[in-house]
Amino acid sequence: MKLATLLAIMLVLTWLVAPASAQTSHGYFFVAPGAASCSGCGNNMTLHFGGGGEGIFGKGIGIGAELGYLTPRESMSDGLGVFSPNGYFHFGGKNRSRKADPFVTAGYTLLFRSGHANLWNFGGGLNYWFGDRVGLKVELRDHVWSVNSTEHYWGVRIGITFR
Repeated sequence: MKLATLLAIMLVLTWLVAPASAQTSHGYFFVAPGAASCSGCGNNMTLHFGGGGEGIFGKGIGIGAELGYLTPRESMSDGLGVFSPNGYFHFGGKNRSRKADPFVTAGYTLLFRSGHANLWNFGGGLNYWFGDRVGLKVELRDHVWSVNSTEHYWGVRIGITFR
């Protein structure tokens, strides 16, 4: 998948969450240095980047989706597409006046290229809002594939979030 097409799809996903703004919603873009690891093998350094959006409903419960690209750091052309619809829980509810917004998340992950693989993911982090519209996202996320052995595709996400 070409990078321009991937970026266009990420922007569309971000805008799809905007109608949920009757509650609270935000979009984000991130880059995540990390590694692919499994039992019995070494760590292979990875780079994951992407974007998505999330709507928060009720008492801090949210849903969202993101699209990204996960690649070995040595070769950007050997990467995989990543699609993840997730559930979220924000510890501060949907209070927009708070600067610090800690959260946890878990959900499904689809890796795709010429075929596909079904994974699950979990993580947690913090959105720090500098103002009403723009903030910093810091998160640790692990995508887990359990077939014959367990493989982890984890990364430390750093990005921008906006509403």
